[in-house]
Amino acid sequence: MGRSSEEEHEIVIVGGGICGLATALALHRTGEARCLKRSDLIVTLADALPPGTIHLGRQIVSVKLDPSNSYPILQLLDGSSIVAKILIGCDGANSVVANFLELKPTKEFGLCSARGLTNYPNGHAFAHEVVRMRRNDILMGRAPIDDKSVYWFTGLQLTGEDHAKVSHCPELIRELILHSFDGFPAELVQLIEDSELESLSLTQLRYRAPWDLVLGKFRKGTVTVAGDAMHVMGPFLGQGGSAGLEDAIVLARCLSQKFAKTVDNPFTIESKTMTRMMMHRVGEAMDQYLKERRMRVVLLSTQTYLIGSLVKPSSLLVKFACIIVMVVLFSNPTNHTRYDCGLL
Repeated sequence: MGRSSEEEHEIVIVGGGICGLATALALHRTGEARCLKRSDLIVTLADALPPGTIHLGRQIVSVKLDPSNSYPILQLLDGSSIVAKILIGCDGANSVVANFLELKPTKEFGLCSARGLTNYPNGHAFAHEVVRMRRNDILMGRAPIDDKSVYWFTGLQLTGEDHAKVSHCPELIRELILHSFDGFPAELVQLIEDSELESLSLTQLRYRAPWDLVLGKFRKGTVTVAGDAMHVMGPFLGQGGSAGLEDAIVLARCLSQKFAKTVDNPFTIESKTMTRMMMHRVGEAMDQYLKERRMRVVLLSTQTYLIGSLVKPSSLLVKFACIIVMVVLFSNPTNHTRYDCGLL
């Protein structure tokens, strides 16, 4: 007999008593790990902003402070400039704002990350979980986005010269990966072969060292950084983008709490005394943001650094030391996914 009507749910709890309802609530609060397509997330975030908020094609080349009022001035590639009262650098691993803050340069991991998407029009059979595999010193992982698309990633050892030769050609990227995948299961090789060419990317991995995150000064006046500009890390935990979202919530919350009792926009009041007071409040808010975020990103960066050190070629002594530190500091390898940055 055919099934004329069928519902599908991720989790079903039978019974609506105290235990059933409490279990449902606990599961909702615990949440789940989910892989998102980067472009979809960016479009969703951009669409939620008021019209005119985003200005494209304006490349920042340097930042300096106005000597008269300490406001940051952004110098653009076209020769024009922008005066800001608050500047938040979310400009990635090669951040101009981070350079202004005199942060130590990011370091190369010695690995390249290749990533891509594969679509299955008729659906795939992969479980909805992140799976990692290592063969011949090559790490490969996959994570379904939905029932018909799968995100995958792998780490490759390439010189800067080799990276420059292939990074702009998707066909060469796929050929390079397949050549390196000798001995991997056939389903993973097929995953690479069927990937969308336009989705392929090859990136030299960089990171900000955990000790630089501990010691770094991430604020100067009303200027600070967030996301990869602050804590770029390897992709081994898949938490770089998530940490950036956490930064956004914490920073916005800290700023809004400082100005929650202010009726008017404080920066519209033309008074040197008022301006100094408001800039002081902004500085306090940014300091609170950095206080809340520092240890979180230090731990994420440390865990990522240790995993990366195990992936790339190194001596057995180094690998053993990394394993010991991992066991001591990160006995639960998925504990980082349960972090709660709080409400906005």
